[in-house]
Amino acid sequence: MPLAMAATMAFLPGTAAALSSDVVISAVYGGGGNSTATIKNDFIELANLTGSPIDVSGWSVQYASAAGAVFQMTSLTGSIPAHGRYLVQQAAGAGGTLSLPAPDATGSVPMSATSGVVALVTAQIPLVGCGISCAIAPNVKDLVGYGATANVETLAAPGGTNSTALARSGSLTDTDNNSVDFTSGVPKATNTAGVTVTATDTGGPTDPTPGSTRIHDIQGSGRISPIVGQSVTNVPGIVTAVRTTGSSRGFWFQDPTADADPLTSEGLFVFTGSTSPTVVPGDSVLVTGRVTEYRPAAGAQSLTEIGGPVNTVKLTGGNALPAPVTVAFPDAFTKSGSLEAQPLEPGSYVLDFLEVNEGMRVTVAQDTRLISPVNTEFDELWVTLKPGQNPTPRGGTIYKSYADQNSGRLFIQALGGAPAANVGSTLAAGTVGVVDYQSFGGYVVQATELGTITEGGLKRQKVLPPKKAGDLSVATYNVENLAATNPDAKFQRLAQAVVTNLGSPDILALEEIQDNNGATNDGTVAANETVGKFITAIQAAGGPAYAWRSIDPVNGADGGEPGGNIRQVFLYNPLRTTFVDKAGGDATTAVTVVRERPTSNQINLSASPGRINPASGAWSSSRKPLVGEFLYDGNKQLFVIANHFNSKGGDYPLTAAVQPPVRSSEVQRTQQATEVHDFVNDLETKSAGRARVVVLGDLNDYQFSPVLQTLTGNGAILKTLIDTLPEDQRYSYVFDGNSQVLDHILVSPAIKGYSYGVVHINAEFSDQASDHDPQIVRILTGCDTDPLPARCLPGSPVVDE
Repeated sequence: MPLAMAATMAFLPGTAAALSSDVVISAVYGGGGNSTATIKNDFIELANLTGSPIDVSGWSVQYASAAGAVFQMTSLTGSIPAHGRYLVQQAAGAGGTLSLPAPDATGSVPMSATSGVVALVTAQIPLVGCGISCAIAPNVKDLVGYGATANVETLAAPGGTNSTALARSGSLTDTDNNSVDFTSGVPKATNTAGVTVTATDTGGPTDPTPGSTRIHDIQGSGRISPIVGQSVTNVPGIVTAVRTTGSSRGFWFQDPTADADPLTSEGLFVFTGSTSPTVVPGDSVLVTGRVTEYRPAAGAQSLTEIGGPVNTVKLTGGNALPAPVTVAFPDAFTKSGSLEAQPLEPGSYVLDFLEVNEGMRVTVAQDTRLISPVNTEFDELWVTLKPGQNPTPRGGTIYKSYADQNSGRLFIQALGGAPAANVGSTLAAGTVGVVDYQSFGGYVVQATELGTITEGGLKRQKVLPPKKAGDLSVATYNVENLAATNPDAKFQRLAQAVVTNLGSPDILALEEIQDNNGATNDGTVAANETVGKFITAIQAAGGPAYAWRSIDPVNGADGGEPGGNIRQVFLYNPLRTTFVDKAGGDATTAVTVVRERPTSNQINLSASPGRINPASGAWSSSRKPLVGEFLYDGNKQLFVIANHFNSKGGDYPLTAAVQPPVRSSEVQRTQQATEVHDFVNDLETKSAGRARVVVLGDLNDYQFSPVLQTLTGNGAILKTLIDTLPEDQRYSYVFDGNSQVLDHILVSPAIKGYSYGVVHINAEFSDQASDHDPQIVRILTGCDTDPLPARCLPGSPVVDE
């Protein structure tokens, strides 16, 4: 390193004392009225980042040259509207044709176009004696040093020109690093009235002309743009689609003239934030802005885009759109390792095929099958381009292992809306859209044209009546944040499912029962109104008068929707089974297994209902298992453990930038599985293997996961009943187009005769009462002998309606 460079680096100023979270300098322009300038005056623009007006009376903006120590001050008056701007007009030059909007404050300071220092000060006292550390001087709220100056926040912003201004990037966040916070672009000024003037003509020819950078130059031949962070000017293309809803609004445009490199995409997204774009498909445009890589979630790949401040010039309208590329997926989903560090191989890997077409128009040229129901709230659906790949009997695609990501899956979002349709329906050829990347599903075709959907006629399922009166049915059902404040219609639908589809099980373990006022976060933890309303709805649907047991959690300690205090609840039919009550169970007391006598194999619970080791860190911000003792069929003892393990929140998506994806949430679920395993093992040990135990609930993990292997002791102490079904029927939930298992029923070896099934009534249907399908096990009477009678052999009680 040259000595001069080392000396310069050694004296770089530190970060400012505090980040500004309310008012910041949002733009600086010193080229007003100069040669090639369009706007006549220099200006400084401020922005209010908050939702309330801010009074700036008594404040000032102050300017100094790049090398100078003397600041010239302009006093401020009035206030800045909520999320609004404030315009300070400065000296005029001899040129320019465009006046600023009515300024909110006026000064006469001649600012440099290329280098200088601007400070926002909460006093009207000139800055003196702060040298090159004015960013941390008293009363300085924000400071921008640009060009060749050392008086900066961390590092200087780019230098300006007569035809470019410095503007704070993106969401206006202040990081106290001018080089990061500011980019150079077309001058744009807004006053407190919201009037904006933009220098769309920067003094060049009357008709704007394309710049030297093309879309394929921005996209490059890898996943990350080779010019990320750089500003680009007048990038040409044809608008192919627009997004006018949500907080990620913008448009896609595509260069109709492709280069010779098949690895460089010719399409790109232009991010306009919460402002809807004014262009329409078919417009020929020139786009100026900054190249960014937007990573929508932890571990996700990034989307290359042009971000703010963005200037778009429309040249002509009604142009033909570039021909779409036909979507054709290779066999393999992705390679291993860091995808961003490896070359693209679109002929070998699905994720590489989608990346090289990022932002481009594509078409689905074949009829496809829906492998998820249409989510009509977000107009989303998944189809399979490989109809023979791991199909379920009902039209989905089964998720078999971490190593098999089902490479035929394609995510589609219909920009114009999508009709309700269920798994197994047909999407006719002809869908056209652009390739995007989102946080949840990864690569997605934003469809401007959606093929016709033909419903497949999928039927909901129900449980057959028991063959013997002594059979005991036990079910699990995640009722998705059920609260007393929910509409009656939700209670009625769930209740009808309990009666009609589940056949009014004798014991029903419910997950996601919320407290009486749902998401209202006021300290309420009781759920008696929620459960009572559900029981009443079940009776109205023709079901039994269920009794119930549960334990209220500590407020805010069990995760889930804030304020909801979700917990597990046992409903049971007192005409079919008896709940063995034993006092002492509460939110913080651990239930234990107790022998009746030291030499006896007869066991009981220390409390019923009780919770498993609630003080353990395994249950931090997560639901604690609910344990209860029941009697059935002539005083046979049954222990039921209802669970709701922590969610997969925080795991990397299947399309993650590093493969295989990180499953960080699995660590806590494994700890939870260990707690339940140890409790069941205690039941087994103290009963000499005679304890009848059912472990059930939403375990938030797959039958092949380390979590389930830990819980079951690799099958030694519990049997995973989903594994008794044919492989193509092992699912209770649909996510990212994969039919998969999150809910489980497990039984101890002492339960020998049973029938079991998943009752498909929700996950495959657009119209859902919950996003989970319930499961049921029927413990068959007279099945305690070896060999088992024929009726005791495993089977399924579930049929189509």
